[in-house]
Amino acid sequence: MCAGAVVLTALVISLLPASSASARIKCHNGYQMVAGSHLATPYCQDLLLAHVAREYGSRVSAKAILYNPNVKCDVCRLVGWDIRVQENCKTVLPNLRGRH
Repeated sequence: MCAGAVVLTALVISLLPASSASARIKCHNGYQMVAGSHLATPYCQDLLLAHVAREYGSRVSAKAILYNPNVKCDVCRLVGWDIRVQENCKTVLPNLRGRH
């Protein structure tokens, strides 16, 4: 059954048109433009978190935050008090407060 799913998935992917640069998700300050409105999406919020962390001297990549929840927790411990990322960091550190 798994082999059939793999073949079906490969077939569907091969039929999809190649993605263009204009089809990429575009983020601005943690918000994604969706149907003419700015929405705070988890993807864009994580990109913002990586950007803020780098401003504070961290060498973390956005990819590391997107794919590793432990890295996100560590980064939120470092910069989670910053107003730009507080809401995003509450998802992994609910008891996060301002700087002590």
